[in-house]
Amino acid sequence: MRGGGGVDGAIHRAGGPAVHDDCVARFPHGLATGDAGWTTAGAMPARWVIHVVGPVYGSGDREELLSCYRRALEVADELGAATVAFPLVSAGIYGWPREDAIAAPLEVFASASTAVAEARLVAFDETTYEQIAAALRDRA
Repeated sequence: MRGGGGVDGAIHRAGGPAVHDDCVARFPHGLATGDAGWTTAGAMPARWVIHVVGPVYGSGDREELLSCYRRALEVADELGAATVAFPLVSAGIYGWPREDAIAAPLEVFASASTAVAEARLVAFDETTYEQIAAALRDRA
């Protein structure tokens, strides 16, 4: 949540200093693994950014990964957000196996009680897109 690498860094670069400043103001001690919180989107066209802290594979557990998606949907409900876009939490430098990093949000989306009308998974590359599409076909 401080603009390091991966998705976090990309959000901070795109949103500008307002995102960082809001993170520091709202979460001076950060968030716990599996939790979520929102900030301004700064210079991005979205209204908000819902930040999550994903687990590191091997030192965190799957429940923390599921909690990221559940908590993000709860925060979205508090904000009145109708659409939310998610990266694959923990699938990058945190090393979560790609297949499970795709399965986890799909499980939450299928079972969560939420007013969010549309939850999107955003793929970083074509291979990931194909894996997500295959997982969705398998669930249909």
